[in-house]
Amino acid sequence: QVRLQESGPGLVKPSQTVSLTCDVPGDSITTGYRYWSWIRQPPGQGLEWIGYIDYNGDTYYSPALKSRTSFSRDTSKNRITLQLSSVTPEDTAVYYCASAPGIPTYYPSGLVCYAFRSDFQSWGQGTQVTVSS
Repeated sequence: QVRLQESGPGLVKPSQTVSLTCDVPGDSITTGYRYWSWIRQPPGQGLEWIGYIDYNGDTYYSPALKSRTSFSRDTSKNRITLQLSSVTPEDTAVYYCASAPGIPTYYPSGLVCYAFRSDFQSWGQGTQVTVSS
Protein backbone atom coordinates (compact mmCIF):
# COMPACT_ATOMS: atom_id res chain seq x y z
CA GLN A 1 0.00 0.00 0.00
CA VAL A 2 1.43 3.34 -1.09
CA ARG A 3 1.21 6.33 1.23
CA LEU A 4 0.35 9.39 -0.81
CA GLN A 5 1.60 12.84 0.25
CA GLU A 6 -0.59 15.92 -0.14
CA SER A 7 0.61 19.47 0.31
CA GLY A 8 -0.95 22.89 0.04
CA PRO A 9 -0.86 26.48 1.28
CA GLY A 10 -3.02 25.93 4.37
CA LEU A 11 -4.75 29.32 4.50
CA VAL A 12 -6.24 31.05 1.46
CA LYS A 13 -8.41 34.11 1.05
CA PRO A 14 -11.89 34.04 -0.46
CA SER A 15 -12.02 34.30 -4.26
CA GLN A 16 -8.48 33.00 -4.63
CA THR A 17 -7.43 29.81 -6.40
CA VAL A 18 -5.94 27.10 -4.22
CA SER A 19 -3.48 24.62 -5.67
CA LEU A 20 -2.83 21.31 -3.93
CA THR A 21 -0.32 18.67 -4.91
CA CYS A 22 -0.17 14.95 -4.27
CA ASP A 23 3.10 13.07 -4.58
CA VAL A 24 3.05 9.35 -5.17
CA PRO A 25 6.17 7.62 -3.86
CA GLY A 26 6.68 3.98 -4.68
CA ASP A 27 4.19 3.87 -7.52
CA SER A 28 3.65 5.47 -10.92
CA ILE A 29 0.72 7.67 -11.80
CA THR A 30 0.85 6.22 -15.32
CA THR A 31 0.49 2.62 -14.17
CA GLY A 32 -2.49 1.10 -15.93
CA TYR A 33 -5.89 1.26 -14.32
CA ARG A 34 -4.95 3.69 -11.56
CA TYR A 35 -7.54 6.37 -10.88
CA TRP A 36 -6.19 9.21 -8.75
CA SER A 37 -8.95 10.93 -6.86
CA TRP A 38 -9.29 14.07 -4.82
CA ILE A 39 -11.64 13.88 -1.84
CA ARG A 40 -12.41 16.44 0.83
CA GLN A 41 -13.98 16.46 4.26
CA PRO A 42 -15.37 19.73 5.63
CA PRO A 43 -15.35 20.07 9.41
CA GLY A 44 -18.07 17.97 10.99
CA GLN A 45 -19.19 16.54 7.66
CA GLY A 46 -18.64 13.41 5.61
CA LEU A 47 -16.32 12.77 2.72
CA GLU A 48 -17.01 14.48 -0.59
CA TRP A 49 -15.51 13.03 -3.75
CA ILE A 50 -14.23 15.74 -6.09
CA GLY A 51 -13.18 13.62 -9.08
CA TYR A 52 -10.23 11.83 -10.59
CA ILE A 53 -7.42 11.99 -13.08
CA ASP A 54 -6.52 8.60 -14.45
CA TYR A 55 -3.38 6.86 -15.69
CA ASN A 56 -3.94 8.27 -19.19
CA GLY A 57 -4.45 11.81 -17.91
CA ASP A 58 -8.19 11.68 -18.54
CA THR A 59 -10.33 13.41 -15.96
CA TYR A 60 -13.76 13.24 -14.39
CA TYR A 61 -15.13 16.00 -12.21
CA SER A 62 -18.01 15.81 -9.78
CA PRO A 63 -20.77 18.05 -11.14
CA ALA A 64 -20.97 19.91 -7.85
CA LEU A 65 -17.47 21.34 -8.28
CA LYS A 66 -16.80 20.88 -11.98
CA SER A 67 -16.95 24.56 -12.89
CA ARG A 68 -14.24 25.46 -10.37
CA THR A 69 -11.99 22.39 -10.46
CA SER A 70 -9.03 21.41 -12.58
CA PHE A 71 -6.78 18.38 -12.30
CA SER A 72 -3.36 18.08 -13.86
CA ARG A 73 -0.32 15.87 -13.54
CA ASP A 74 3.44 15.96 -13.85
CA THR A 75 4.63 12.52 -14.83
CA SER A 76 8.30 13.48 -14.37
CA LYS A 77 7.60 14.21 -10.70
CA ASN A 78 4.94 11.51 -10.27
CA ARG A 79 2.62 14.20 -8.99
CA ILE A 80 -1.00 15.14 -9.43
CA THR A 81 -2.41 18.60 -8.80
CA LEU A 82 -5.81 19.99 -7.87
CA GLN A 83 -6.72 23.60 -8.55
CA LEU A 84 -9.91 24.95 -7.03
CA SER A 85 -10.87 28.45 -8.05
CA SER A 86 -13.05 31.16 -6.53
CA VAL A 87 -12.87 29.57 -3.11
CA THR A 88 -15.28 30.48 -0.32
CA PRO A 89 -15.32 29.56 3.37
CA GLU A 90 -17.50 26.57 2.37
CA ASP A 91 -14.41 25.09 0.70
CA THR A 92 -12.68 24.83 4.06
CA ALA A 93 -11.87 21.14 4.48
CA VAL A 94 -9.20 18.51 4.76
CA TYR A 95 -8.29 17.52 1.22
CA TYR A 96 -7.13 13.99 0.47
CA CYS A 97 -5.76 12.25 -2.56
CA ALA A 98 -6.40 8.56 -2.99
CA SER A 99 -5.95 5.91 -5.63
CA ALA A 100 -8.42 3.33 -6.82
CA PRO A 101 -7.92 0.36 -9.15
CA GLY A 102 -11.13 1.05 -11.04
CA ILE A 103 -13.58 3.68 -12.15
CA PRO A 104 -16.37 4.95 -9.91
CA THR A 105 -19.86 3.51 -10.09
CA TYR A 106 -22.24 5.01 -12.64
CA TYR A 107 -25.75 4.81 -11.17
CA PRO A 108 -28.94 4.85 -13.27
CA SER A 109 -29.87 8.16 -11.68
CA GLY A 110 -26.81 9.73 -13.24
CA LEU A 111 -24.88 9.82 -10.01
CA VAL A 112 -21.24 8.90 -10.40
CA CYS A 113 -19.19 8.23 -7.30
CA TYR A 114 -17.19 5.76 -5.31
CA ALA A 115 -19.51 4.19 -2.77
CA PHE A 116 -17.06 3.01 -0.14
CA ARG A 117 -13.87 4.20 1.45
CA SER A 118 -12.57 0.69 0.78
CA ASP A 119 -12.85 1.34 -2.98
CA PHE A 120 -9.56 3.18 -2.58
CA GLN A 121 -6.36 1.24 -2.04
CA SER A 122 -4.09 4.10 -1.00
CA TRP A 123 -4.66 7.41 0.79
CA GLY A 124 -2.68 10.40 1.84
CA GLN A 125 -2.74 11.90 5.30
CA GLY A 126 -4.70 14.90 4.05
CA THR A 127 -3.91 18.59 3.92
CA GLN A 128 -5.97 21.26 5.65
CA VAL A 129 -7.30 24.13 3.54
CA THR A 130 -8.87 27.02 5.41
CA VAL A 131 -10.57 29.78 3.48
CA SER A 132 -10.71 32.96 5.50
CA SER A 133 -10.09 36.65 5.05
